[in-house]
Amino acid sequence: MKNIEIDEELYQHIASNTQYIGESASSILRRLINLPSQNNAEVVTAAKVELVEKIVEAVVEEPVVEVTVDVNGSVFHYINREELAMQRGAVGRFLLVLAALHRVHGQRFSVACQIRGRDRLYFADSEAELVASGSSTKPRQIPESPFWVITNSNTTRKKMMLTEVSRALGYNEQDVEDIRDLL
Repeated sequence: MKNIEIDEELYQHIASNTQYIGESASSILRRLINLPSQNNAEVVTAAKVELVEKIVEAVVEEPVVEVTVDVNGSVFHYINREELAMQRGAVGRFLLVLAALHRVHGQRFSVACQIRGRDRLYFADSEAELVASGSSTKPRQIPESPFWVITNSNTTRKKMMLTEVSRALGYNEQDVEDIRDLL
């Protein structure tokens, strides 16, 4: 499988057309441009060129629609279960779930920066801020966001952090539990 880089607006358009949890970007694009689904067969070069041209046409022709966020469950449309399962450890899954929460809530995600432990910050706008808050924090940037999170904590602590972020973003208790259980 090939990887391509796309801008955030195109990514949001593709993600907003997800029909079920775990649907791949290839499946979504094939549906949007009316290409038949494939079973991992190699696409010929001419078909690849046609696919790119149709994607460009679809993006240019279709107006971008502002999507209202439904906090009860919308994050689940942004989580790729396959990618989550491919992560080797809890840190990778933790960062993917946080990235999905950021994608859904944008700058509202900054409420996470108010979540802290007894002696240290858990989230911040910079790596330096987390490093200064304690020893051995191992800060990592949340993918595709300006926010940072500590990763040198056990899985139970990471689950607690996901729980607190989800609550701060307004999820109901069942969704909070489901988000936590993704770790």
